[in-house]
Amino acid sequence: MPGALPLLHGQISLSAALDDDDNVLQELSYPQRRFDFYTCRVEEVKDWISGSFNVCIPVVIDGQDGRTSKRVLVRFPLPYKLRCEAATYIWTRQNCPSIPIPQLWGFAFAQGPCFTAIQHTSIVSRLKWYLHRVLSPLIGYPIRPPYSSGNCPYSLKTGYLLLDHVGSSDAVMLSESWDRLRHDRKRRANLFRGLSQIILSLAQFPFDRIGSLTIDNQGIVKLTNRPLTLRLHHLENESVPTNMDRDLVYSTSDSYYMDLLSYHDSRLRHVPNSIRDKADGEAQLSTLTIMRALLPYFSCRKHRRGPFIMTLTDLHQSNLFVDSDWNIKSLVDLEWTCSRPVEMLHPPYWLTSRGVDQLYEGEHLDAFSEIHAEFMEVFDQEEQTRSQAGKKYLGLASIMRRGWAIGSLYNIFLDHIQPRYSKLDDAGMVEFERTVSPYWTPDIQSFLDGKLKEKEIYEGHLRDAFSVAQEAPSNPESPSAN
Repeated sequence: MPGALPLLHGQISLSAALDDDDNVLQELSYPQRRFDFYTCRVEEVKDWISGSFNVCIPVVIDGQDGRTSKRVLVRFPLPYKLRCEAATYIWTRQNCPSIPIPQLWGFAFAQGPCFTAIQHTSIVSRLKWYLHRVLSPLIGYPIRPPYSSGNCPYSLKTGYLLLDHVGSSDAVMLSESWDRLRHDRKRRANLFRGLSQIILSLAQFPFDRIGSLTIDNQGIVKLTNRPLTLRLHHLENESVPTNMDRDLVYSTSDSYYMDLLSYHDSRLRHVPNSIRDKADGEAQLSTLTIMRALLPYFSCRKHRRGPFIMTLTDLHQSNLFVDSDWNIKSLVDLEWTCSRPVEMLHPPYWLTSRGVDQLYEGEHLDAFSEIHAEFMEVFDQEEQTRSQAGKKYLGLASIMRRGWAIGSLYNIFLDHIQPRYSKLDDAGMVEFERTVSPYWTPDIQSFLDGKLKEKEIYEGHLRDAFSVAQEAPSNPESPSAN
């Protein structure tokens, strides 16, 4: 049997695949799907910049009339998120110009219109746009963003975004120096100040609903899409129904929280290896049951109907470009940005280079507590400065501190939430899970028996996939060979 098979990022062995909680059979198909998506675009695939849900192709535009060349990125998001990503870039540029993001020069929809930044269109197009901007408020029409729309000269099967290419000797990804310099307090202060300014700038324009921005064929930006997050799409990629239709937006936070728990229910039902054994099943089911009862403790009725603020739900070190002193020079990849309850706002979980599920009680949690306090001190200063300058004051620092105090940062029930209510030994926890889990669904034993049979079949298919890969002849052009 082969030692490992390719995934989108790295490889995985059979033993690791059998031990993984995600549906690895589904993930093994992603490299070929991505390869099919790339093929027949341009020849130099090795130069492309790829993520799990997009591919970016660097393009150099030669300068004319003595002007210097310009480097841009043609970004191909997966079709179902293109409109949201374009709308987020436009909204952020218009409402939060102080946030350093790449310039969006144009975009197009598959078999639909294309849009060009107004400064690169004809005088006639610019005059039309200007007249529309002046007259629209007078007749109650929404104002269009500064882009001119038109029919594409070609029938495109894939939509795209055309963005500035970010990166130079003066601006590099934070991830390149994070591990080496994260203990430098001065650099951390600069980074925390920049992050605080971004969060506070986005919060200046609260929404009355929870969801994602999108843009229609007329170029109107609206908040009419469901709140897109990486986790949501990860589950749907595994064929897990999330019951969040694309036009679903929320007017209250508790309805959103209940749907978040519901798609975890759906994962247990539809992922074949979601439950390892009976004890694991009882632990997961009891956790979901109790979390529904505890939701009122972690949410505040005062904020039930807002404010909902635009939130960067996938902010990590590779999305931030900084100078040598860690001043933020650019924020890239706005793909998982949506308006969410203000109570879900927290500092980045990676400030101590550990995942949120690695903040164990003791040394690691104490280290994060210290860095959290350091971040909040800078954040509080920035919020007070903005308030004194006449900016809208939402009291975000106090809301975030309350979230840390009550534990709403965590999604780890057994390690951090359950002990706040009852400290049980191992035998007590087993009894707790056995008692509570039947309230997740009637006839819990039948459900668990069925899931264990699904897991057995899944593991057989997984072993077959590795055996087939061993017997198949090597293809130098396959994604596993690149």
